[in-house]
Order: sequence, then C-alpha cells, then structure tokens
Amino acid sequence: MAEQSVPGSDEPNEPLLRLQHGAKTFGPVVALADGTVELRAGEIHALVGENGAGKSTLVKILAGLYHPDAGDFQVAGRPVAFRSVADSKAAGISVIYQEPTLFPDLTVAENIFIGRQPRGALGLISRKAMRSAARELFDQLGVPIDPDRIAEGLSIADQQIIEIAKALSLDARVLIMDEPTAALSGVEVERLFAVARSLRDRGAGILFISHRFDEVFALTDRITVMRDGRYIATHDTASVRVEQIVREMVGRDIDQLFPKEEAVIGNAMLRVKGLARAGVFSGIDLEVRTGEIVALAGLVGAGRTEVARAVFGIDPYDEGTVELAGRRLKPGDPQAAIDAGAGFVPEDRRKQGLVMDLSVARNLTLTLRNSLARFGLIDARREQRTAAEWSKRLQVKTGSQEYAVSTLSGGNQQKVVLAKWLATEPKLLIVDEPTRGIDVGTKSDVHRLLSDLAGRGIAILMISSELPEVLGMADRVLVMHEGRITAELSREDATPESVMHAATASMEGAK
Repeated sequence: MAEQSVPGSDEPNEPLLRLQHGAKTFGPVVALADGTVELRAGEIHALVGENGAGKSTLVKILAGLYHPDAGDFQVAGRPVAFRSVADSKAAGISVIYQEPTLFPDLTVAENIFIGRQPRGALGLISRKAMRSAARELFDQLGVPIDPDRIAEGLSIADQQIIEIAKALSLDARVLIMDEPTAALSGVEVERLFAVARSLRDRGAGILFISHRFDEVFALTDRITVMRDGRYIATHDTASVRVEQIVREMVGRDIDQLFPKEEAVIGNAMLRVKGLARAGVFSGIDLEVRTGEIVALAGLVGAGRTEVARAVFGIDPYDEGTVELAGRRLKPGDPQAAIDAGAGFVPEDRRKQGLVMDLSVARNLTLTLRNSLARFGLIDARREQRTAAEWSKRLQVKTGSQEYAVSTLSGGNQQKVVLAKWLATEPKLLIVDEPTRGIDVGTKSDVHRLLSDLAGRGIAILMISSELPEVLGMADRVLVMHEGRITAELSREDATPESVMHAATASMEGAK
C-alpha cells in the first residue's frame, strides 16, 4: 500500500531526524512495533494517534529515555544510538512537555543556564552575562519575560517558553512539543504558536503531538498517523481531511463523533438559585432536568469549574441555594451531594479523580467502600467482581484489575473515573472536561456513554472548552463570562458565533 512507504524517503536532502521501523518491548508487552517518523528542517510535523498508539514510546526513544530494540535512527543523516537524555540533547533534540518542571526558587535566567552558567574572568558566575543572554533569547522569541523573575508562580505557558529558550541556548534544532496546549488559554496558545512558527522559519524542525485537530490543521505542515504501535501514513496537512486522519487513527469510520440521541427530558433534578462567591462568580441560576445534558461553556477563567465544584460541595459559596431531587444540599459538603445522588468527574483526573498508585479495581470501587465492606474490611472478592463488571461495561482496557491505574492510557483512566461514579447509580452527573487529553476514538465512546446515560434519565451537567463537543452533545448551553451566565441557548440556537459572542461579550444581552 503506497501510504505505508517511509515518509519523504525520496527527498534529496537529509532530514533533521529520521526513525524507521523503531521497536520497543517491555517483557511480553509490545509498546512500539513499527515506529517511523521523519522531521525536516523548517517544518512543523504533527504526530497523531489514539492513546496507546505508541506516540509516547517513540518520543522517549527520540529523547534518549528508551533505547530501541530495533530500527534505524538517524540525526542529520548520521546513525545514532542514544544511551541517555544527555546524548539526545547533545544531538540537538529538546522535548517541551505539557507541564515543564522548573526549579521554583531559581530565577528564569538561572533555570535556563543551570549547570552551564557563563563565567567571568576569575571563573565566577557572571550573572550579568547570564541575564543578558536570557534576555537575548526572549527577544528572539518575541516574548517579554523578565530573566530576574523567580520561577515560582509562573504560568504553564511562561514555563514552556522558558523551556524553549533553554533549548535554543543549547543550539537545539529539533523541538518535540508533547501536548503543549492542554493547560493553556486561547491567548497563550496563539503566543506559543507564534513562537513555533518563528522557530520553523529559522530552520528548526518541530514535532507537535496533540489530540486537538483544530490545532494540528492550523499549525502543522505534515501529519504522521500511528495506530497500535505502528506507522500508518504521512500526509501534507493541506491535502488531507480530518475524516481521513480519524479513520487511519482508529482503523474504522466514526460516523458520529457526537452520537447524541433524543432523550425524554423530564422535571428539574438540579436547581441552583442565586449562587455567588465573592470575586469568583455571582447570580448563578440554573436547572438540569432528568434526561438532559446541559453544557457550561465559556473561556478559561470564566468560572465554570468553580461553579461546578460549589454545586457539588467541594468549594464553599457565600450566597444561594443548591437543590438536588428536591433536597437542599448543605454548602461545602460533598458527602451530602453524594448521598443525594450526585457524581462528579473532575477536570484533572490524575490529581483529583484517581489514586494513581492504587489498582484499577480499587479505584473503580472507591465510591462503594461502605457497601463492599464486612465488619469494616473490604470484601476482596466482591471488589473484584464489581470492578470487573464495570470495566466490562465501559470497555476499560487493562491487562489486570490489579495493575496500578497509572499504567492505563489517559482514555482508559477517564473511563475508570466515570465508572467509579456510575457505580453509585447517580441521579445527577457533573462532568468537567470529559474528553480532555484523550484520543478521538475514546472521545466517541465517552460521548456515546453520556448520551446513553441521558437516555436512562440521568441529569448531566457538562463543562467543556471544546466548542464542537458543546454543540454536539448539549440539549441546552449556558455560557459564562467573568463569573456570570451571559446566555442560555437551546440546542437549535447554539452556534459557534452565538456561543463565542456570549463568552467574550460584556453583560449586554445577558439573559
């Protein structure tokens, strides 16, 4: 099949980086069966695939964290065999991770040049030269960051820029950006993209890994697709459609990424009146009825997550009332919300939704500890049976229920969080960014699950920053701006224009 050929193999100029037929196994587990990618000078190249497709393993080989069991790995036309991250960096490769790790007590300049600070005539560290060099790097990137600022408290976006500056200071020609925009606002994403384009224009090669197709198609020059640990195809971005990329990623057609089915919408299950918290949100009135999916939309910082956490009782509020199934909930008491029939899938599944060191089975049954206990001890057999049942229902892919949940892909971790709450048979399910950071195939599974739950009469309050998800899944859309609901839109009236207008406008036209 033509598209299985090595990408760019007929090009006369040697690429900056080329990995052909890379393989990596861990005991019986094949993490990468045929990893192939080529990165040219002066291009931004997307690497896409479902969770578990082998992208992370391939990146770790490029970064020197893993040594491949097989394959041909070349940098600038020369074979390489990295034994460490230092080898990869010495070859001009730098990885910019989703959440960079800086030394919080050091200045920006010190973080950039740590371990290789410029020195003066007497061999002492020259802070003046270090500040000057850092300032020159930020000037090249067109970003005004103070080299003398302490790193603690910097935004994720600024931390990523600092990591890019560090890469430039090491003369890196290959930058690997691994899900760099997941925690960034729209403005921060645009700034990062401007930096990436400027680096490309100066001859660098950027490998960009993202689940967000709008970003992939807006930023990149070529796209390489992986599936099940294997190279599938490489395309010029301008000549391929999203539907083809999706089909290659999942190995099948997804006719409906948003399989929203009609549901019978009944009486109000959740009623929120006059909810307010000083400096965060105010005047929040909303209802969610049985069988209904209500989306809270808006820009980052609009107050959506804060409202959801207050409704569930995680965070306090100053004014207002929350009623679930006619029962008024006590503020700041999540157990009261759970007892009344609420479940909450948080935005950050790793830090707030799961205990990463515990097993899949234990995480799946955390909400059922009392019902699974006898004389104060968990009945291990009942725990295993319950976990196996819910794993099967949500199609959680794991080698064993006893594996740590940290070993699962992001999509399967999200399924575990959902299963944990569905096992409580909730009347109301609050889901905050239900498909963030998971692949397109699993997104479709999660959307189908939410639609099915609504069809069974569960009320769903969904917070999402992905406009297609909001428009595709919600029966009603509540748009927030600066802590207030500025519009309530029916499914028919909700359009990209109407949602974005309400998300960015002042209170004129508020409901």
